[in-house]
Amino acid sequence: MTLVQTEQVLVIPTALFHECGHFQGFSSDTQKYLTKMLDPAVTQYLPRDQMEQDPSFKQLIPYCIFRHTDDAGNVSVFQYVRGKGQGEARLHSKRSIGIGGHISTLDVSETGGQRVDETESYQAGMQRELDEEVTIGSTYSEACVGLINDDENEVGKVHLGVVHVFDVDQPNVTANESEIIESGFLPVEDLLAKLEQCETWSQICLKALFGSESNAS
Repeated sequence: MTLVQTEQVLVIPTALFHECGHFQGFSSDTQKYLTKMLDPAVTQYLPRDQMEQDPSFKQLIPYCIFRHTDDAGNVSVFQYVRGKGQGEARLHSKRSIGIGGHISTLDVSETGGQRVDETESYQAGMQRELDEEVTIGSTYSEACVGLINDDENEVGKVHLGVVHVFDVDQPNVTANESEIIESGFLPVEDLLAKLEQCETWSQICLKALFGSESNAS
């Protein structure tokens, strides 16, 4: 069997998400959710192919956004188009502002065969995905700013996004994968003007973080 066939990914019961407080769209209350959701007592690693079809579980996905603000205060964001060979087939040809992917058993921190800190595993998985997908050629600061949930489509029903914003000092982020195409930084105004081209999670983040009602700096 190949790694893809046997991949075990980090999930939580959808019921736990509802207990924490179900929402549709974007929530900035990261502490409320992640403290409970990254508890090894509630997380599981289950076969990815099964989880893609089982809405009774949510796969936790780091969703990393690269933002650059120039000296004049103009904000641009790294974006790209998903090629047909990249990740989730249902998102192919969609424009995205998020880099990231599944946390798997490759990322698990263990002591004596027991998982001890799912937060460490989550961070390791996020870093692995970043290293695989992009090269960050700039100094940066990073913050976890929110969560995305979209139960209005089949992909969203089985995933829960954790949004991280990387503020880069220079707009120097390049793709490491051939399936990350048409990539580069674009002004947020341009992206907001073409929301219909974007995958749903990117639409949610663009409106929540950069839209007219946003409090983002």
